[in-house]
Formats: sequence, structure tokens, C-alpha cells
Amino acid sequence: MPLLAAERLRAAGLRPAIVDVDVHHGNGTQGIFYERDDVLTASIHADPDRFYPFFWGHAQERGEGRGLGCNLNLPLARGTDDEGFLKALGTALERVSMHGADVLVVALGLDASVDDPFQGLAVTQDGFARIGAALAGHGLPVLFVQEGGYLSDSLGINLTRVLDGYQTTV
Repeated sequence: MPLLAAERLRAAGLRPAIVDVDVHHGNGTQGIFYERDDVLTASIHADPDRFYPFFWGHAQERGEGRGLGCNLNLPLARGTDDEGFLKALGTALERVSMHGADVLVVALGLDASVDDPFQGLAVTQDGFARIGAALAGHGLPVLFVQEGGYLSDSLGINLTRVLDGYQTTV
């Protein structure tokens, strides 16, 4: 789980950020870190006005107390394609830099795929390669934690594309 990874990294003296790339909002991660300023959380997901989990993941949820500004939600319209997803990822990575993170934990959800049975977002196989390249291009060490992804023929291909895109850029 990304929250355990972030805690271990933090305990080792690092300043982690979690970026959740998934069709669903990272509500558990948000809940744990919502009032903390030592771990930035950013979630790119389908807009909760029209997609599960419905009650969390709105853009105005920014954290509370010491954690105010350390939570970033980037809800996307259903059917958002590669370009829209990568634009949101760019925004998340800018915030990671502003936070001063020195390591990135990626909660990797492959259910943002155009082939996913829930059809929440429409990231293509090439889009997944570009996600990997964007993460590598940010220049921080990255720990991938595989999360979402439902039964589809492209699930393994999408994972390979992310990792290939990352490795080609590093």
C-alpha cells in the first residue's frame, strides 16, 4: 500500500509524495494524510460527481489544519483521454516539486484504461507509456505500488507500457 511505503520512507528521513493514478479517488490515502504536512497526496481520478466513490475526491478537498494544501485532487470528466490525463499528471508533478518531495510513491491504477470494463477514463496503451515517461522525467526516485485494474486483455500490456515508458526515460 502506498501509505505504508510513504511512512517507511518518511521514517527513513525522506520527504515522500504520493501520486495516485487511478480511475478511483484514493480516499483511504487522503483520509490518513489529510491533516498532515509531511506527505503530499495527489489523486488523479474520475470526477466523483459521476463516479465511485462519489463522496470524496472533489477539487476543494485540500487538507485541514497542518495538512491544508498538502492534498490535491484532480477529478477528470468521464472519458478523459491521454491528453487530459497527462495534463493532470503534469499539475500533480508541479505540486510535488513545490512541496519539496525527494521521493515519489506512485499508486498505480491501471483501471484508467480505455479497455477497463467500468469505462471511467480512456487512457490508451500509448498513454500509459507516456505516464511512465512523465514520472521518470520528473527526476525523483519512484516506487511503484500496483493498485487498481480489473480483468481486461490489456491489463498486463498497460503495466508493461508504464514500466517501459519509465525505464526508457531514466
